[in-house]
Amino acid sequence: MRKRVIIMGAAGRDFHNFNTYFRGNEDYEVVAFTATQIPDIEGRTYPPELSGELYPAGIPIHAEDELTELIAEKEIDIVVFSYSDVSNQYVMERSAIVNAAGADFMLLGPASTMVESTKPLISITAVRTGSGKSQTTRRVSEILKKKGKKVAVIRHPMPYGDLVKQEVQRFETFDDLDTHECTIEEREEYEPHIANGTIVYAGVDYEKILRQAETEADVVIWDGGNNDFSFYKADLSIVVVDPHRAGHELLYYPSGIDLRIADVVVINKVDTASLDDILFVRDNVVDHNPHATIIEAASPIQVDDPSIIRGKRVLVIEDGPTLTHGEMEYGAGVIAAQRFGAEELVDPRPYTVDSIAETYRKYPRIGTLLPAMGYGADQIRDLQETVDRTECDAVVIGTPIDLGRLLTFKVPVTRVRYELQEIGLPNLEGVIDRRLELS
Repeated sequence: MRKRVIIMGAAGRDFHNFNTYFRGNEDYEVVAFTATQIPDIEGRTYPPELSGELYPAGIPIHAEDELTELIAEKEIDIVVFSYSDVSNQYVMERSAIVNAAGADFMLLGPASTMVESTKPLISITAVRTGSGKSQTTRRVSEILKKKGKKVAVIRHPMPYGDLVKQEVQRFETFDDLDTHECTIEEREEYEPHIANGTIVYAGVDYEKILRQAETEADVVIWDGGNNDFSFYKADLSIVVVDPHRAGHELLYYPSGIDLRIADVVVINKVDTASLDDILFVRDNVVDHNPHATIIEAASPIQVDDPSIIRGKRVLVIEDGPTLTHGEMEYGAGVIAAQRFGAEELVDPRPYTVDSIAETYRKYPRIGTLLPAMGYGADQIRDLQETVDRTECDAVVIGTPIDLGRLLTFKVPVTRVRYELQEIGLPNLEGVIDRRLELS
């Protein structure tokens, strides 16, 4: 008898766990996926073109709210938890719900899900969304390119559209973002790499993605999402920790995995965090991974035109996921607005519409700013209407992309940029030279 399985996910790790562990495995029958965190991704089907011969009709994707009923109705034996950036308490609460409904609760680890590369591979992950892994990935790409290496970045999945079309995606130009109808969340991760001349891969089937990337790269970089661990076995594992959320490296899932398997731990934001928090995080790293190399770094802020901020009533727009499941109350845009003399941060809550208003209801801790939510065309329209309705003198964009490609603004706009800057030694270039043979 095949064990009957539900995979709990959020359109990312869940599909990867299926592809690497369950697809073609005759010991199990995956009856359904459930979906959460991301708006409007349930109600689809994981298609037969991707699910393999054992699933000729594909696999339905339900809302996670239906989990208890599904366990009973479908006579489920095992539920596999397969998403990230949630507290350890949250994970065990889901375990209790599953166990009480009569099913076993499973967590798949790196050994069961990592794919091995034929090329040198560097994984870059973080203990929370918004810790600074994107600028760390850009910094590592820069180091490798200066050594004359061809680099391909493979980004953690965000397949929110047609899964068959998104099986393997390659991004080299900004036009590719339009061709693949990328959401704001996807653009925030891909566009900075493209701007730096780095090819980006993403999609659904991460073994196929890796094999294609290997054909044009000397070195592959895994650019992780949320606080998930790498989909690939790494020759060098780098994890970024955030002293603005000191302790989260041990309190969130799967942050503790990232921390313990890292070769290098980058303590970012040391220029803006308190010394006590920096030391607290450092002690946690030493206690739980004493063999890791620790690098301290900053992400200094640069503003395109500070005069647009000074003395003005400004609307700050920040990266959405960092503020939602990342649980940060502010980001680089707020810091820049305060540092460069804004008269007032305008609260957009009175002006929000539909899905943007719902975001504030779901995540009430968001500070005085607007999260750049855009998981689909409808949400982007809601974001545009909210921007149009908000009464302000200027807009400060703290997202990693030029929102002007997607939105229009009636007032002056300036962007905030930030890149990783290592402090002293050891540094990333030295670690790469010591750990990888790239001659």
